[in-house]
Amino acid sequence: MLSFFTDLPNHFSLPRRINRLGELAYNLWWTWHPRAQRLFRHIDDSLWEETYHNPVRFLKQVPRARLNAVAADKHFLSRYDAVMHAYDRYLNAADTWFRREYPDVQGTIAYFSTEFGLHETLPIYAGGLGVLSGDHLKESSDLGLPLVAVGFFYTHGYFTQRISDDGWQEALPVNLRYDDLPIIPLYDADGKPLTVSVELPGREVQVRLWTIQVGRVPLVLLDSDVEGNSADDRALTARLYSSELDLRISQEIILGIGGVRALRKLGCAPRVWHMNEGHSAFMTLERIRELVAQGVPFEEAAEQVARSSVFTTHTPVPAGNDEFPTWLVERYFARLWPELGLTREQFLELARREHPWGETFSMPILALRLAEYRNGVSELHGRVARKMWHFLWPDRKEDDVPITHITNGVHVDTWLARRLGLLFDRYLGADWREHMDDPEIWEQVDRIPDGELWAVRRHLKRKLVAYLRERARKMWLELRVHPVQVVAAGVLLDPYALTIGFARRFATYKRANLVLSDFGRLLSLLNRPNMPVQIIFAGKAHPADEPGKRLIQEVYRKVKLAENGGRLVFVEDYDMNLARYLVQGVDVWLNTPRRPNEASGTSGMKAAINGVLNFSVLDGWWREGYNGRNGWAIGDETDYDDPAAQDAADAESLYAVLENEIIPLYYKRRSTDGLPAEWLERVRESIRTITPQFSTRRMVKEYVKTMYLPAMRHPNRNS
Repeated sequence: MLSFFTDLPNHFSLPRRINRLGELAYNLWWTWHPRAQRLFRHIDDSLWEETYHNPVRFLKQVPRARLNAVAADKHFLSRYDAVMHAYDRYLNAADTWFRREYPDVQGTIAYFSTEFGLHETLPIYAGGLGVLSGDHLKESSDLGLPLVAVGFFYTHGYFTQRISDDGWQEALPVNLRYDDLPIIPLYDADGKPLTVSVELPGREVQVRLWTIQVGRVPLVLLDSDVEGNSADDRALTARLYSSELDLRISQEIILGIGGVRALRKLGCAPRVWHMNEGHSAFMTLERIRELVAQGVPFEEAAEQVARSSVFTTHTPVPAGNDEFPTWLVERYFARLWPELGLTREQFLELARREHPWGETFSMPILALRLAEYRNGVSELHGRVARKMWHFLWPDRKEDDVPITHITNGVHVDTWLARRLGLLFDRYLGADWREHMDDPEIWEQVDRIPDGELWAVRRHLKRKLVAYLRERARKMWLELRVHPVQVVAAGVLLDPYALTIGFARRFATYKRANLVLSDFGRLLSLLNRPNMPVQIIFAGKAHPADEPGKRLIQEVYRKVKLAENGGRLVFVEDYDMNLARYLVQGVDVWLNTPRRPNEASGTSGMKAAINGVLNFSVLDGWWREGYNGRNGWAIGDETDYDDPAAQDAADAESLYAVLENEIIPLYYKRRSTDGLPAEWLERVRESIRTITPQFSTRRMVKEYVKTMYLPAMRHPNRNS
């Protein structure tokens, strides 16, 4: 296990018999092991909820009398000992998948991402990219990869979302305190906070280092809120995804260049450097600078860096990629290109992008040119990426552009409902988790009796509805919102009605309003006697995305209308906690991107492993996952030149499938014992076909075999 710290913060006073709860709190292993979570919950269920499942805050606040009581409770101690035994066995295992398969491979993999979604306790993520990064770390830990990650400690996190009475998104600030979080400060040999220095125009900025332990994998976090930096510089790493160009380029310099320096200072010499999106692409320049300083010519240094670099692109449209005007790049890098042995023009040519309105310095172009291993995140996205970046390889055919694909996956243990996991334990075998990417294991899903599968599915929906009703109650009690907003938040939800979930970032191309496009037709479906349908919306728009915020407002205004009878719901402040309830509890997962703009998507995968059926456009991962029996498709693979025509065709398909297939299958086709046998067969088919193919177990193994190992085996002078 890679580890950079020696002492955990000492925030707790725990009875000696259970004092390792403090150690457990500081390793996010507990976030994907339900027995560990239930250990904290057993101590004080109400406080566990009040502290939002944060074991550090929880252990600081739980009364000593309660700790003494559980320390004398033999049933609790039995659970505690079992959890700590499993934890120790996990951390100390020598026979991990990676070591069994590649016993002679040496070296470390560095994984850089601008956000990591690990748990609701740590709101240092904005959406899908971050959650994918977090799942990548958890699976790397499970497989025993020698991986270290680098990201930011955003002291103001991502915003808390509130929806006004008129449906407008309000972004409320968050202020994170490290001593309330499972974040570990790093110190040097003299006991001083460990820092690295990064040059910005006219000054040097000090960046402090922290770490989060994710099972066996350390995540190093960079933080510019350091005494001695100016007030503006202390705020550089405070928030995610600023639209202000100076702040954004400064963040990416800190991530790329500062991240390399951080690993060097920690004594880590990676053999592979993985850029998850282009935000960290400046790392390549820092590594080239190191080699040039050793006397290696620029071209040779660039080749060495490329041979050990992996770049994953997640963006299927040019406008979604980070680019900076050349004048800004000149201001920030004028000192660097002489150190690389380059002229100004040669430096800018590394990532030059021509536009009708001028030139830019493109981060994905920099990454594509200085990484030998490149991939999109679904088969269709790989094709789109090859077309989008074909101009960089003009002498090749489009199909021969050197960008492959590795389709995303989800970390099953993070997203699988506990009750469903127990069902799998019983019918798939106790060791199914060790083989979850083996399709043969999932053939045994057919052994699960209809009654047991349906009982779990109904339990999860009741749990979702109860959770949303309680949230709505708290809104009324604590926020004093208008009663109509309480209804809009889900207080009238029916735990036995067909429930559709739509939860994701509110970007316009995701078309959250597609299902509302013929509102009269939708109302007739929502309120059909004895066959009601309810739709739950959730999601945030970026604070600077005005069209996205207007889309939320459009949806919310429809949600508030009395004629939908409370069957349209918008749940504010979408995060990982709410996401778990939704992907586990709804019946159908709706996804309506305008094809081919969804690079992959992963929320539908999380839903599918829980027996939720996907109803989606054939874009991203669903184009690979759909087989005609494990869910439903919206539209087909027709390419449209006219977005309005595409929207109209997809809306008609959505309504027709909902009316003629989904609703009748759920309500009418019942067996003699009252169970929806045909529906449950689709549920089994979904679990059987999607879980092994779209787990991070398959995904990370694919990265190892096709990207990491070839890069590790290159004889580089610089690692």
